[in-house]
Amino acid sequence: MNTIIKQKTICKDISTSGLGLHSGRDITVRLRPAGADSGIKFKRVDLPEASILSACPENVSSTNLATTLGSGENRISTVEHLMAALSSLKVDNILVESDGPELPVFDGSAGEWLRLLKESGLKEQNAPSRRIMVTRPFTFSAGDKSISVRPASRFSVEAHIDFGGAIGRHCFYYIDSEEAFAKEIGQSRTFCLLKDVEMMHSQGLALGGSLDNAVVVGSDGILNPDGLRYDDEFVRHKILDFIGDLAMAGAPIIGQFVIHKPGHELNRRFLTEALAQPGLMKTVVCDGEANRRQPAKRGLPLVPRLSLNLSEALPPLGL
Repeated sequence: MNTIIKQKTICKDISTSGLGLHSGRDITVRLRPAGADSGIKFKRVDLPEASILSACPENVSSTNLATTLGSGENRISTVEHLMAALSSLKVDNILVESDGPELPVFDGSAGEWLRLLKESGLKEQNAPSRRIMVTRPFTFSAGDKSISVRPASRFSVEAHIDFGGAIGRHCFYYIDSEEAFAKEIGQSRTFCLLKDVEMMHSQGLALGGSLDNAVVVGSDGILNPDGLRYDDEFVRHKILDFIGDLAMAGAPIIGQFVIHKPGHELNRRFLTEALAQPGLMKTVVCDGEANRRQPAKRGLPLVPRLSLNLSEALPPLGL
């Protein structure tokens, strides 16, 4: 008989502070336990009248070099690394309080979020956890960028990037587990091109960026004195971002993904379109058999593609 997997939240409040990548401000964040079926929510504590923001596609207001929830003054940016860490640990319910317009970037990875969540500890709640099962193949494409998914018994991602220059082409295949995320994905850092830094500064972005919280790539190679954590750190971080953006669905999606040249905007558009497809995503109670079996072989068969004429250009490089 299958064992029903229960929802999880953290055991106790835990707070931390760090620099905001884009605002350059010192930000304090408190993670709080939340009740069963409450989901992942964000709150601007420096705005007493501001409404609580649920982590869902409808609340994503910007994907310009980060994923932002909310709009106007009541917004919280750079949520994707925490969302990825929560997804990897299968945390269903939590309240995230921030005293500024974004979350701290720390070292540009999800490593510090993983450490904080494990320091707080996780506890089961008296409600069944849920998963979203993919029922048929589906592809979303925008120019030469695409995300494809097909049914599988667990979550996996095959990612491909091609930036040319000093970054080049990379591919990485990730099969979901808490251990694999911590070892293979969670420590990979955000990155940018040196030539794009001036442009980002002119837009009021990356004001807190430095070699301490991002991999910076110049025309001759990596500028960080310690180099890369992995030879293919760039594509691993793209998977981290994809996991975080996909977590906006409200429950882990079980399927086999192949992603080509992904970014926050492509991730958002894929998720919005996939959730709107009748019968494509089926929410089920999670039992003990979920996520145990290996996915199918790498690569997807040719399936009908959803081709869109997108008037809004996708950003060439997402942090």
